[in-house]
Amino acid sequence: MTTTASPVSPGSPAAAPSLSGLSHVALTVSDLAVSVPWYEQVFGQAPVLDEDTGPFRHVVFALGSTLFGLHTFPEGQITDVEFSPRRVGLDHVSFGCENREELVRWAANLDRLGVQHGGVQDAGYGSGLSFKDPDGLPLEIFCPPSA
Repeated sequence: MTTTASPVSPGSPAAAPSLSGLSHVALTVSDLAVSVPWYEQVFGQAPVLDEDTGPFRHVVFALGSTLFGLHTFPEGQITDVEFSPRRVGLDHVSFGCENREELVRWAANLDRLGVQHGGVQDAGYGSGLSFKDPDGLPLEIFCPPSA
C-alpha cells in the first residue's frame, strides 16, 4: 500500500507538531569492511552500534544529537547505476561545524587522511567543504556565515 501526502493549501496554517531536529541519517554502502574504518578515521571516533537485524546490518555513529548509520543488506545492493545528486532522492549529507576556522581545520584533517575534497567554498549563506565517501556518496561539512 502506498500513501501519498495531501498537499497543503497555500496560505493555510500548518497544524504540524514541532520537530526537534534531524534524528538520524542512514546510507546504504557497498562494503561495511571498507566504509566503517573510513568513517572512523574521518569522524575520529568509533561507532556506538554494530547490529545485524536480519533484514539489514547497520553500524551507527553518534555525531552530537544526530545518529549517522551505514547499512548493508544481505541480498546485496543495486549496483548497475552510479549515484547522481541529480536523480530524485538524496543530493548530499552535510555535517555542521561552528565556524569557518573549524572548517579550515576539517580541510587540513581530510588532507592528512588523503581524502580528496573541493576546498572551502564560501557563499552568502555559509561555507562548505565537499568530499565523497568510498562509495562516491557526496558529503559536506558546513558552517553558517561569519557574523
